[in-house]
Amino acid sequence: MKEEDWLLAIGWTHEDDAPYRICVQLVEPYAETYVDGTTTAKDNAADWRLRFIAQDRKDANRFVEFSSTGNVLVGEIPIAWQSDIADSLQEQTKRILRMLPELESAYQPGKIIEQLSDEGAWTFLTESSLQLVAAGISVFLPSWWEEIQKMGRPQLKAKIKSSVGSTRKAMFGMDQIMQFDWRVALGGIDLSEEEFGQLALEKKRLIYIRGKWVQLDPAYLEQIRDAMKQVERKKGLSFRDVLEMHLSEDEEGRAEEGDERAKPLEVKVELNSHMRGLMKQLSQTKSIPHVGNIEGLCAELRPYQVQGVSWLLFLRNMGLGGCLADDMGLGKTIQFIAYLLKVREQGETEVRLTGDSRSKSKSDIGSRSMSDFRSKPSLLICPTSVLGNWQKELARFAPTLRIQLHYGAQRAKGESFQASLGDADLVITSYTLAQLDEEELSSITWDTLCLDEAQNIKNAYTKQSQAIRKLEAGQRIALTGTPIENRLTELWSIFDFVNPGYLGTLTHFNRQYVGPIEKNGDGAKELTGRVQRLIRPFLLRRLKKDPAIQLDLPDKYEGKAYVRLTTEQGALYENVVQSLMERIEDSSGIEKKGLILTSLMKLKQICDHPGLFLKEIGGAGAKAGTRAGAKTGARAGAKAKEGRGALAAAADVRTRSAKLERLVEMIDELRSEGGSCLIFTQFVEMGHLLQNTLAQALGEPVQFLHGGISAMKRDAMIARFQDATLPAEERCHIFILSLKAGGTGLNLTAANHVFHYDRWWNPAVENQATDRAFRIGQTRNVQVHKFVTLGTLEERIDEMIERKQGLSDQIVGTAENWVTEMSTSELRELFALRREWIEK
Repeated sequence: MKEEDWLLAIGWTHEDDAPYRICVQLVEPYAETYVDGTTTAKDNAADWRLRFIAQDRKDANRFVEFSSTGNVLVGEIPIAWQSDIADSLQEQTKRILRMLPELESAYQPGKIIEQLSDEGAWTFLTESSLQLVAAGISVFLPSWWEEIQKMGRPQLKAKIKSSVGSTRKAMFGMDQIMQFDWRVALGGIDLSEEEFGQLALEKKRLIYIRGKWVQLDPAYLEQIRDAMKQVERKKGLSFRDVLEMHLSEDEEGRAEEGDERAKPLEVKVELNSHMRGLMKQLSQTKSIPHVGNIEGLCAELRPYQVQGVSWLLFLRNMGLGGCLADDMGLGKTIQFIAYLLKVREQGETEVRLTGDSRSKSKSDIGSRSMSDFRSKPSLLICPTSVLGNWQKELARFAPTLRIQLHYGAQRAKGESFQASLGDADLVITSYTLAQLDEEELSSITWDTLCLDEAQNIKNAYTKQSQAIRKLEAGQRIALTGTPIENRLTELWSIFDFVNPGYLGTLTHFNRQYVGPIEKNGDGAKELTGRVQRLIRPFLLRRLKKDPAIQLDLPDKYEGKAYVRLTTEQGALYENVVQSLMERIEDSSGIEKKGLILTSLMKLKQICDHPGLFLKEIGGAGAKAGTRAGAKTGARAGAKAKEGRGALAAAADVRTRSAKLERLVEMIDELRSEGGSCLIFTQFVEMGHLLQNTLAQALGEPVQFLHGGISAMKRDAMIARFQDATLPAEERCHIFILSLKAGGTGLNLTAANHVFHYDRWWNPAVENQATDRAFRIGQTRNVQVHKFVTLGTLEERIDEMIERKQGLSDQIVGTAENWVTEMSTSELRELFALRREWIEK
């Protein structure tokens, strides 16, 4: 730029007093319009033109267009302009050529070329025009240029074909390849794959198509071609791909232009009507059709439980797995039992409708037994502590289901395993055996594979978790009240089980989500939202505080927690029973009653914990545990260790009693939900052990109220549990009470869970204890958990109470005194240990 040009550009000097200004105009190629209304640009590659415009300074609508050679193209030159218009055009030409020498004509030196190639027009639009404006020269560009600059990058779309999902068979599965057509969106215009390929071959920056100009960026085109090739290498889009694309779309609209261009290319999926319906049902559980009557179910499901069963069956029909993550107490167990019954019912119906390849006629089908219609068995893996609970619940709610327990030293191994299953509908085993017996369990493709307390596989790298993931099944289901306990990777572990590969590899998930979310917290809301959208279709989570659930639940829900005896407990139990039977024959009257009550107390202690019966807890250990449990979990562990004496480490203490181990698991779950609990026991020594163990396991303060606590300290303990205004670090949410000291007269409505660790066997006494939480002032539903040790007198007496609940006051009116009135044969039947419930 010459000095005078620069001074003119910055406004230091002014143009002459001419009544017009000289501007430059870029004229787009001429568009031909056909009879049908369509338009197209001429195919001439040099059809872009540069023109000069003399525009009236006072009337912007008055102008004359010139060619660069000075010929008038449009308009008539006013008389006042004629004297110097030619000189002005020549001077402006010189200025432009000084700045943009590439515009000089090779055939007419000193003149500006009038025709521009497609590439030349692109350069003028994006670069040259900006240089002219910076020099103070007005430039006229096509009206669509501003709009086209605002358009986002070309978008690659996969349009699912209309036939996908419309057939009667709706079984997709994550790896099902879906048929689709490519579409490329350019400025609101959708191009087919063939049309896009043709445009890409022309290698033009600007394309006039269907009456609109659109820009093509070579870098974007290359990304689109790469994306197409990647899908081709995978032999198409799987249902997993389509689902992830659909759920990952930004729900808040397109990002700002700068952000949009910085993003990697993503494929947008366009669903057909059938797929849209399925996606709606995946994201909106209420839109899933509910199952009708479930044959063989001995219970009435609540509406939300019907919804849960329907959801599991819907996922099954699509070949997908799911995680049922309802709050504790909402009935995950009965929902899975109802699901199993419905699956069996549907399987029998399908076989009856379709027949069998071995059947010659309909009469052949009708003559076959029900067992002929059974499909492959399902497999349930659960913690050892709840094996008995599952057997009891299945027998109670679905007595027609055939159950096979794969557990104990006598379990089938090797080649005899498959034969041992017979016509079982469900096989139950433990997490430990799922690893030890991996060879046997992996020899079958199970109809359904269900994990209870699925957080047991939260660590994807353990041998146990890896063994379970290798098992083959038609559908995978996870049951857990705590899908995430500490880290986001635990969620990945569960979801990689139910739908393998859906969330990518663990490395990819860590890099894309875990790291940024856990590092940035609230600053990673977009990523958190994306994870939520991805998991929502396969996670059904209902909370007791949800209004729809709250209105439907009873005020008080009572349930049984069935546990087994460990081998140590079983041996001690049998010794006590044998000693009682040997001595009772020669006793009578008060001596006999005393002997029975003493033995009864010993057996209760053994069911609670062998250390209680063996006098390994108490004394200094109890005092240390009392001091320790009132403090934080870490300090509790240190204090308790000082007075535990011969008692083993905390982990060993728990494993010696299935009841204690199950209690820790249940309280850990309810605390993760923000719940508080009361735990009742008849034994002060057991209370100290519970306090010590829970404080160490959960890392939080645990209180124990018993008869040795002063009135002042008792009031302080109640306030610490009840007073919601206390700082969080001062509150205590786990309150252990001896049945006599805390069973009456207290108002403890801060608790929404009540545990009866050992049974009083008098419903009135137990109800009084439960009413410490379930009373006026309670705003939440109360969950009552009664522990029952299988195979022992606890189970027998519980069964008797259940059968005679209406006459309980007459039959079991006062504590255990009614037991002393039994005959020797009745006592032998009551106390005898059923060995099948002992852990091997």
